[in-house]
Amino acid sequence: MGDKRVPSEREIVERIVAEGVFAYDARRPAEVSRAAQALAARPGAPTAVFALMQAEVLAVWQRGWQPFELHRSVRKALTEEHARLAGAAMIAQTRTYAATTVDERWQAQLTQIAPAKSRDNAARSRDGAASDRDNAAGAARTDPQQVIQTIWHLRRLPNLPFQGPLPGQARPRHIHQHTVDQKMLDRVRALLAKAESTTFPEEAEAYTAKAQELMARHSIDFALLMARTGGKDEPAVRRIPIDNPYEAAKTLLLQAVAEANGCRSVWTESYGFATVTGFPGDLDSVELLFTSLLVQAVTAMTQSGPRQDRFGRNNTRSFRQAFLTAYAQRIGERLRGATEAAVSETIRDVGESTLLPVLKARTEEVESRFQELFPTLRTRSITVSNRQGWAEGRAAADRAELHSRRAVRE
Repeated sequence: MGDKRVPSEREIVERIVAEGVFAYDARRPAEVSRAAQALAARPGAPTAVFALMQAEVLAVWQRGWQPFELHRSVRKALTEEHARLAGAAMIAQTRTYAATTVDERWQAQLTQIAPAKSRDNAARSRDGAASDRDNAAGAARTDPQQVIQTIWHLRRLPNLPFQGPLPGQARPRHIHQHTVDQKMLDRVRALLAKAESTTFPEEAEAYTAKAQELMARHSIDFALLMARTGGKDEPAVRRIPIDNPYEAAKTLLLQAVAEANGCRSVWTESYGFATVTGFPGDLDSVELLFTSLLVQAVTAMTQSGPRQDRFGRNNTRSFRQAFLTAYAQRIGERLRGATEAAVSETIRDVGESTLLPVLKARTEEVESRFQELFPTLRTRSITVSNRQGWAEGRAAADRAELHSRRAVRE
């Protein structure tokens, strides 16, 4: 009879964690406590736990989740401390890949969630050894129950459409395309920043109109370029967080912006984000414009102050829900008009027979991809009961009119 193999420290830790996760899912707190105590009693557990956490975040990435949305999901479902643990594991796991094979958006998300100390360590240590020691030390200080709860949450996350390449799979973008896109996006960001910061509605209108004009024209020009050169541009997805309060009304605003820019949007309420399907350049435009319009809408809404009905009861919530819903509807009308104007202008330049088949083909590609990703959708209606909120929301959207042709200094 051969000798029985002795399990490694990681195998023992994995078994204890698995028992704790099962107990947590079954709502057996006494068993969760016993598993946590068993982890705390093992001197080698922190290192094995952190290696297990890295494996867990990798598994979630392979199901389509990206760093920021995974971090946000953990924080929303559990606590900031749980999110910190998941974030440290993501940073360490990403460091195992060559920097040139990690997508720029991925790196930006990690920078956003990384604590300052981790960023400093990463800068000082090329191979990440300093950060890895910090991560191991942090894991040693982590409550074992937090480890169990975090892994329980990670294992529950569903498959999502991929937004971009995983670490180790990214390839450099075409230099010319990247440069042109970045220049346009930088101009748009500058215009929208001015629209958000000005206290004069007329200036905000002009800056926002100019930004939309740039984005719409860029999308059309790029579509024509792809058609002429035979280049291949495929629909992709972008997930955009939708935060409390008034999430449903905010998703209507995103939907209006998406549709006006040739994209489709669907809201996943349970995880607090919407998935937008469209061509990459259009997705950038949607994200930028939605973020800016939401800032402008919320600013106008909160300036209205608390509300009372004719009986003296506070109706601020119903007012704001109606305000944002009406704002979204009116902005949708304005954006569609701006898009149609940009199309008409291009038709005058290149001819209807050149442009319309290109736009039709792109619309069909987006719709096909959207239906592939979301074959069954449930429609949800929003009830609005505050007439004054509705009226003021439409008025605010009118002040953000996008048909302005006045000159704007950039």
